[in-house]
Formats: sequence, C-alpha cells, structure tokens
Amino acid sequence: MEYVISIIKIVIAFSIINVWLFRFKKTSAWRGGNADNMKQEFENYRLPAWLMFVVGGLKIILSLGLLASIYFSELEVPSAYGIAILMLGAIIMHLRISDPIKKSLPAFIFLTLSLLVALVQ
Repeated sequence: MEYVISIIKIVIAFSIINVWLFRFKKTSAWRGGNADNMKQEFENYRLPAWLMFVVGGLKIILSLGLLASIYFSELEVPSAYGIAILMLGAIIMHLRISDPIKKSLPAFIFLTLSLLVALVQ
C-alpha cells in the first residue's frame, strides 16, 4: 500500500505543479466560466488577483511537501490536508459561478486522493 500512496502523491503533486507553472496561461476545459487562463479564471470567480498568487503559491508548496513526504513522513498529513482544503475551495468556486459539474471533476478527484493520502497510514 505504501507504493500506491507514493504514486498517488506523485500524481497529485505533478498535476498541480503542471497547472500552476506550465499551464498557467493556457486554456483548459476545466477552467472556471469561459476563462482562457488562470487570471481570467480568478476574475470569473470575482476574486482579487493577489489571491491567485497566494493560492498558487500554497498549492505549489503543498505539492512539494507531498513529494517530500515520500521521504519525510511528517510532511504527509499537513500537505495532504492542505491540498484537500484548497481543492474544496476550488469546488466551491465552480459552484459559485454555476459551472457545469464536470468542471469540478479534477478538483473533486484531487480532494478525494488527498484525503486518501491523509487518512491511510
């Protein structure tokens, strides 16, 4: 089971890092509203631009914590719960602007996987 949890951590971390560092300015079927990039997505949510950088920074830091937790187990639970909280926030934002439920699917999957990591020890 330890290997499965490690693979889940890697999938979560690399997926989040990909979105926030490499796909930040690119379109995606999962973006909120009709946004073409992350900035427009946060505008659609009616959130301030500075919060985009706070959320992105937290997601990257927590993703790196999740990767590091493969070797430093004390980082596992706080990193996984932190990501879960941010994913819950993403789901709420999609609901707030009446997005189709499918746009919340990645956030729901990563919320579920993060909780699995945090709770299975």
